[in-house]
Amino acid sequence: QVQLVESGGGLVQAGGSLRLSCVASGDISSINALGWYRQAPGKQRELVAVISHDSKTSFAPSMRGRFAISEDTRKGTVYLQMNSLKPEDTGVYFCNADCYHVATMKDVVYWGQGTQVTVSS
Repeated sequence: QVQLVESGGGLVQAGGSLRLSCVASGDISSINALGWYRQAPGKQRELVAVISHDSKTSFAPSMRGRFAISEDTRKGTVYLQMNSLKPEDTGVYFCNADCYHVATMKDVVYWGQGTQVTVSS
């Protein structure tokens, strides 16, 4: 089992910045990749950014250049630095862990509870 707890959301004006944090606990050795997704009101959850265990990153096209993802493996924490925020970035941001549990030989995806980001115009 892996538990994920996000923090750092809030209200910010357009053009501002926020940094989200997600702390992973439990069987963190099973984590292959950590990611951030977001869900705007009335819309489906979408990928924001992912960082793999070998530190390779990928971003949704609309976030590339504005957002950065990083991790501190010692702390089991993944960060999402969001710059030049736009009102359309508003939504609930979820942390995601893609894990492989050796003991059960199963791939499992875990989700945090989410943190609200609101960007005012």
